[in-house]
Amino acid sequence: MQVTNFLRHHFRHFNAAALIDAADGYNKHLADGGKMMITLAGAMSTAELGIQLAELIRQDKVQIISCTGANLEEDIFNLVAHDFYERVPHYRDLTAADEHELLKRHMNRVTDTCIPEEEAMRRIEHTVLKHWEKADQAGESYFPHEFFYQILKSGDLEQYYQIDPKHSWMLAAAEKNLPIICPGWEDSTLGNIYAGHVISGDIKNVHTMKTGIQYMMYLADWYTNTATEESKVGFFQIGGGIAGDFPICVVPMLHQDLQRHDVPLWGYFCQISDSTTSYGSYSGAVPNEKITWGKLGEKTPKFIIESDATIVAPLVFAIVLGQ
Repeated sequence: MQVTNFLRHHFRHFNAAALIDAADGYNKHLADGGKMMITLAGAMSTAELGIQLAELIRQDKVQIISCTGANLEEDIFNLVAHDFYERVPHYRDLTAADEHELLKRHMNRVTDTCIPEEEAMRRIEHTVLKHWEKADQAGESYFPHEFFYQILKSGDLEQYYQIDPKHSWMLAAAEKNLPIICPGWEDSTLGNIYAGHVISGDIKNVHTMKTGIQYMMYLADWYTNTATEESKVGFFQIGGGIAGDFPICVVPMLHQDLQRHDVPLWGYFCQISDSTTSYGSYSGAVPNEKITWGKLGEKTPKFIIESDATIVAPLVFAIVLGQ
């Protein structure tokens, strides 16, 4: 409880106090019998949020995850190529020529961290392609996260592990067969690679990979079967974008498009964002705006922490985990 005790003593005002309130709200929601969705935008896997997210999964403090394709794959990249990553703490000083040198070395930069193409992306491509082709030839189709679960459970990648496996949130999710929603997976490195293999003819049926529409249908079934007035589903959003906006819309879709008026609203909402409220910005929208869309209710516990998620999320999770 050392981290939690420190935070409770020092984090008393402004965004610091909002962090405490959000964490306490998270714990209360679970204690009251609720479930929790966590959404991951940005590059949270490259930021190694998996160190704590994996433990949240193991302790049943998150029941479903929505993430971008980048976060799905980058946790696996980190798992198998961590020792080849390079940190660039002076990234703000890089010139265009410096960036070109990184390109020539096949080091793909995410802020202060370079992901090695050969050891991460190509290594995964070699393995995942076998699973894509096998499904394609059998006339089967799976979601992006299901292909990853197949690979992780097969043990094909174990020889390459370069971090403690308990720090991989995808491994923890695979072990529990955790539901994952990955909207817009096509906008990812492996999404581009998949498109290339369809174009080249290695994959005959583009629908071997299930689509975002099917993800919404999958989420609609999960939410309908999970959310009750006694056990509502909470929404813990890291960043904004499609990872958050896509899944939160399942509630108004069920209400307005399917006319299922007995489906509960989201039972808790928290967003960590460094985006300011502006014209048309989803990432910067305050929680009350979601009331007008039928996503949240007037009395839904709502929290917003305006700060860097790589700093804030681990502290919230520390409180939730009782660290």
